[in-house]
Amino acid sequence: MSAPMAARVGQIVRAPKTAELIATQLRRRIVQGSLKPGAMLPSEIHLMEQFGVSRPTLREAFRILETENLLEIRRGSRGGALVLAPDVSVAARYVGLLLQFQGTTIDDVYEARMVAEPACARMLAERRSGQDLADLNEVIKDLESAIELRDDSVPDHSLWSRLTYQFHELIMQRSGNKTLALQGAVLHDIVATHITLRVALHFDRAESPERFQRAIKAYKKLVALVEAQDADGAERHWRSHMKAAAHYLLKDDLHNKPVVDLFS
Repeated sequence: MSAPMAARVGQIVRAPKTAELIATQLRRRIVQGSLKPGAMLPSEIHLMEQFGVSRPTLREAFRILETENLLEIRRGSRGGALVLAPDVSVAARYVGLLLQFQGTTIDDVYEARMVAEPACARMLAERRSGQDLADLNEVIKDLESAIELRDDSVPDHSLWSRLTYQFHELIMQRSGNKTLALQGAVLHDIVATHITLRVALHFDRAESPERFQRAIKAYKKLVALVEAQDADGAERHWRSHMKAAAHYLLKDDLHNKPVVDLFS
């Protein structure tokens, strides 16, 4: 027997606690849809009888699901355990903590986005619907309005940041790939916070009007390529745009800033 295998034999394996097993069963029912969001779980007495456990054990299972935002415990005479829909913010919070713990930089996060988003632009062009085109064009319209509202053609930086990020998110959400869409949602707070900081701290009014118009032009070109279902062109154009955007967003000391510092 090899040394590594020998080292594994005899190691103590912790059996799941009863509360964890109950939480697993309830979690599976929520995910599979037999327990619907908005519904109340049966009474504690009923569940204690069903699972054959004590009240403390059942409540420990509830606490596990509360931390996952799958249950909300309501107190009082009409209280109980309310079923919640799985929320991407839970995953985002944990992924954000992991990235911060590992010392991940903004460069690293954008490198991942520059791999994923152009691929999503390709899939969007292949699968786009009329609603997808309408929603993308609506964001462009809002961006144009944001510029027109200002005499100097320089939009409010927080509004501009929010709208441009919305456009990027639509590309990932409407690509048709749920895994990539979820990846974008998980990184939402990190990317959105960095964009807002970058624009707020380094707002160059001397070149801003032209830069904003270039961005809108790039967005319109992508929508035209998506509408024409030119998948190759959409992917190529969006990769080029993201590289140019990264040059602006990552050209200062924020580019190698650890993710953890964005939220300090």
